[in-house]
Amino acid sequence: MFDNKNELEARQEILGIVDEYCKKYHNQKQYKEGDRISYASRVYDSKEMMNLVDSALEFWLTAGRYTDEFEKKLGEYLGVKYVSVVNSGSSANLNAFMALTSPLLGDRRIRRGDEIITVAAGFPTTITPAIQYGAVPVFVDVTIPQYNIDVTKLEDALSDKTKAVMIAHTLGNPFDLSAVKAFCDKHNLWLVEDNCDALGSKYTINGEEKFTGTIGDIGTSSFYPPHHMTMGEGGAVYTNNALLNKCIRSFRDWGRDCVCPSGKDNLCGHRFDKQYGELPLGYDHKYVYSHFGYNLKATDMQAAVGCAQLEKFPSFVERRRHNFDRLRAALADIEDEVILPVPCENSRPSWFGFLITVKEGIDRKAVVEYVESHGVQTRNLFAGNLIKHPCFDEMRATGEGYRVVGGLDTTDRIMRDTFWVGVYPGMTDEMIDYMAKTIKEAVNQ
Repeated sequence: MFDNKNELEARQEILGIVDEYCKKYHNQKQYKEGDRISYASRVYDSKEMMNLVDSALEFWLTAGRYTDEFEKKLGEYLGVKYVSVVNSGSSANLNAFMALTSPLLGDRRIRRGDEIITVAAGFPTTITPAIQYGAVPVFVDVTIPQYNIDVTKLEDALSDKTKAVMIAHTLGNPFDLSAVKAFCDKHNLWLVEDNCDALGSKYTINGEEKFTGTIGDIGTSSFYPPHHMTMGEGGAVYTNNALLNKCIRSFRDWGRDCVCPSGKDNLCGHRFDKQYGELPLGYDHKYVYSHFGYNLKATDMQAAVGCAQLEKFPSFVERRRHNFDRLRAALADIEDEVILPVPCENSRPSWFGFLITVKEGIDRKAVVEYVESHGVQTRNLFAGNLIKHPCFDEMRATGEGYRVVGGLDTTDRIMRDTFWVGVYPGMTDEMIDYMAKTIKEAVNQ
């Protein structure tokens, strides 16, 4: 097959076949009413598949040239100095939190028993790392129809043990970054933005529009298939702070003190000439550990898919906004029965989903069952109220390990009355219109 061809020519032939294969066998079929509409799905073409095979042909199984390219291009897109690719959004949150426990941060490091202000209406892995480390989450309520933290409760949540605020931008709708950032600056607290459901969202702060995830000290992203873009499994941690970046990289890469990339020995020129801890002088720096870290890296094949996705990403964001706006306009005539989502002031969301809260007298379960039975996939707002889940049974019983400030009445209402449907960029206008029709039928049945 490859007679009289060099390696580059052979590779180009293979990628050409992959291109043809994808176009023939991976074309999405035309939607027709009655087809199931998922809340999320991959949107891709032959470019992703060609990148994936191109990376596989190199058989470089760990982070490599595609990872370097992705980190560089995501940083340029977001306007941040440092990006670290990891193997999931949950790992990104773990990496971000653990970086804040580093002794390199001095008195600002998070220690066991310190408190982290957050919310219970969301996904558990925003706060799981803090609990596992031995920090104390302090839960405050949220607001409807923004579904984000109630910033009027921040001062009440503060104590002499508070070290950070770590919260997500709910389904792409930015939380009130002006208020939260001002609170953190006032009290010298870290701000971690869980940006896993909001990549591409923007917020105007101090007269400047910035991407969410770049306004706090650290931002995180997920590239799991349902998210704004995908590389299969994958995530990223990003910051503008050089010291935090050093901590992030160390915790991601086994806790190593050395910053030289894997596979590139002595790039710094100081591999054998320094003293660390109580080790012998000149101990190999590649095997010096300044933190108790993990291996959270992704593969180059994942990053290869991510590079192709990133090229399409601006169009993904625009389509999400279009789908959200079309669905909201179509549901405007049932606002007596349901509460429709509203973007946070000063924001331009990159919507992950469309949240709906039923009003008194309407049963969410009945609405959701009708919508699902008519081919539209739904989701609750993740945990609803995280502290009601079995993972909190022991902590609830002892009353230890977390605090609640005020009540969580709105969080409980979301747990009972809220659901959401998708607006992913693969949705057509016909799909959006069918969803709207079905939701209205469900509410009025």
